[in-house]
Amino acid sequence: MRPLTFARHSLLIVLLLALTACSSTPPPPTQPPLAADADAFALAQRLGKGVNLGNMLEAPNEGDWGLRVEAEDFPLIRAAGFAHVRVPIRWSAHAAAEAPYTIDPDFFSRIDWVVDQALANDLAVVLNVHHYDEMYADPTVHDDRFVAIWTQIAERYKDRPAEVLFEFLNEPNGALGAARWNRIFAKTLAAVRATNPTRGIVVGPVEWNSFARLDELELPEDDTHLIVTFHYYLPFEFTHQGAEWAPGSDAWLGRTWSGEGLDASDVDAHFDQAAKWAADHHRPLYLGEFGAYSKADMDSRARWTAYVARAAESRGMAWAYWEFASGFGVYDPAAKAWREPLLKALFPPTP
Repeated sequence: MRPLTFARHSLLIVLLLALTACSSTPPPPTQPPLAADADAFALAQRLGKGVNLGNMLEAPNEGDWGLRVEAEDFPLIRAAGFAHVRVPIRWSAHAAAEAPYTIDPDFFSRIDWVVDQALANDLAVVLNVHHYDEMYADPTVHDDRFVAIWTQIAERYKDRPAEVLFEFLNEPNGALGAARWNRIFAKTLAAVRATNPTRGIVVGPVEWNSFARLDELELPEDDTHLIVTFHYYLPFEFTHQGAEWAPGSDAWLGRTWSGEGLDASDVDAHFDQAAKWAADHHRPLYLGEFGAYSKADMDSRARWTAYVARAAESRGMAWAYWEFASGFGVYDPAAKAWREPLLKALFPPTP
């Protein structure tokens, strides 16, 4: 990507300071550094409120889906109040197909840069494996490659601070059922713990990280650095109306979300179920994705986003909105401006 010149960088800082000065919201305080052996609850608290850098590094190649990670993204995200970024990454497109499954050095350097930018802007970072479609389709063939990819990632980032977390696999689904996912997770965890004994690890259940499948996760009781994640896009016919990748979704166009009655009680019931699981198993929860696609009306999107974010916060969950600047985006890259209804839904104005 094109690096920032000194002049562009200076102008960006001036603009950010001006925006901060004009805002009624004070700048977010600097986060104290985490202890190297911080447990899962301390890690989840540090994550707090975040945003996904979606449709960027999980594309087949960065830029294929119209977005690249830019240096100016990070100070914008931090100044808005976010405490971390979740970075979806299609590592499988940048690793050799044959053993030892070497990850492309140039791609590794690109991820190094992303991590550096996040940390320099006081943002914790969650690195995941995203869109490993072959793994979902045929895990028996790809499990060794999956473990090898994570072994390399773990070795590369073993000396990074605790603010860098690993998420082994986004939304296990397809042929990757609960029993096999538990076995692969255990095998991968052992490989990563060899170099990162106290690294924060994020893990979610099958069926696209469904809260309804949390009970099927098998986690080692003695590992106190595991954060459990789930994703929430219900009702799907609302959040994904008109989504080009969802068959039949044009029939859902025009669906609204009131924030009352069954709309609200369904969310509450689902989040109560997840929170009860977390309390019973003494694990912190991380709502790693939630959002409503741009084809829905903005008022409904903002109501849904606010309700889900408060549902997570009131039950002690960290969260990461899906996503920064694409079809669900809280930021409009063409206008170079936040979509205020969504940003206010995530960060309600202080009275």
